[in-house]
Amino acid sequence: MKKLIPVIVFVLAFFASCKKEDTQSTYQPQNPSTSTENKLKDSVLLYSKDIYLWYNQIPASFNAQNYADPDKIMTAIRAYSKETGFSQPVDKWSFAYKQQDWDNLSSGVSQDFGLNIFFKTEGDLRVKSVERNSPAGIAGIHRGWQITSINGNTNLTTSNANFIVSAVYESTSGSFTFKKPDGNSVNINLSAATYQEHPVYLDSVYTVGSEKVGYMVFNSFLGDTLEVYNEFQRVFDRFARQNVGDVVIDLRYNGGGYVSVQEKLANWLVNSSANNQVMMNQQFNDKYTEYNETTPFTKIGSLNLSRIFFIVSNSTASASELLINNLKPYMDVKLIGPSNTYGKPVGFFPIPVGDWYIFPVSFRSTNKNGEGNYFNGLAVAKQVADGLDKDWGDINESSLSSVLGYINTGAFKSIAVGQPTAGYKPDPLVSSANITLDQPSFKGAIEKRKAL
Repeated sequence: MKKLIPVIVFVLAFFASCKKEDTQSTYQPQNPSTSTENKLKDSVLLYSKDIYLWYNQIPASFNAQNYADPDKIMTAIRAYSKETGFSQPVDKWSFAYKQQDWDNLSSGVSQDFGLNIFFKTEGDLRVKSVERNSPAGIAGIHRGWQITSINGNTNLTTSNANFIVSAVYESTSGSFTFKKPDGNSVNINLSAATYQEHPVYLDSVYTVGSEKVGYMVFNSFLGDTLEVYNEFQRVFDRFARQNVGDVVIDLRYNGGGYVSVQEKLANWLVNSSANNQVMMNQQFNDKYTEYNETTPFTKIGSLNLSRIFFIVSNSTASASELLINNLKPYMDVKLIGPSNTYGKPVGFFPIPVGDWYIFPVSFRSTNKNGEGNYFNGLAVAKQVADGLDKDWGDINESSLSSVLGYINTGAFKSIAVGQPTAGYKPDPLVSSANITLDQPSFKGAIEKRKAL
């Protein structure tokens, strides 16, 4: 799971942006400021009052000098994002970040343990994912392992979530005791290190009845885009060679990233009837309507699916949601997982101010049918448990098992193999603690524009 860098700094639970891969934004406000470095805060506000999607709600009395830095200013303007149909401000994402740190983050370079955790049940802390080139990946740790001790502390309960966040995500070293699926325990010491992430975690092909089903776990729309595009070609060429009839894309922890990567993946997945049809519309505020843009589909590959399955959760955000929404007018799109998605139908791009980038929410996205504004998330067709006790691709993992069961029988399984009628009821304490554990993870869809 993508983390903010440096390792000690985790300012989170935020982003959702949208970005293509141009190297530098040269956006200038309509009324450029003569500000110098000592007027940095005023410059941040000037840009925001120009490009922010809800710019006309920022009061004239707003004083940027009352805030410690550009990120605090971005956080403060979120309060002025009232949207029709919603009682509370909808912006949870506008932020600012030092340029060098953002360049590392957006290129998929992390500096941490590469270990990501969730509670399966109260007191049962599990490894939810591992980056393969990270210290945790090199140590051989796998999704599904239970963590029974961190730095000698065995109080790994939901009430102690803040300690867990600090020890796992904000520390440079730590000692962990894991209980593996075979029942054996192992002690592993980890030291944070810098590594390149690889967003395609797994791809598999399963035989379900008489049908071939392709499955891909995709964890981020950020990273080395050349590698990601090569991986898409490898995976979908493999699916085509094996005559895959259904595809399952696992986005359950994918917080988003580049809109351009979303476009590429959408073009692989959509059926041929959508070629040259509308993929999405992007709309700016009324000062910049000339930059509103419609993006068409350009079909890639020979897969011609009539339906597609996505495994999602509350960690599925922004560019991930954009992909799902864009495919809906053309395919039977089915969502399954432990919860609805995160809910972020708007985006932004980096604007350089001094040695910072600021990211005021700047546009909204809709699909061919004008559908968007899913600030409350996209709803799942069936709510099932996140199989945190199983590794990726295990056909007995709750969510994957339920999808494969649907493909085989036409009915979703609620929990796991052999339990087609059991209902899933998430524990509110566990869900709340997992939101805390998920805060250090990137959520966004980023568009980097050369100019506005």
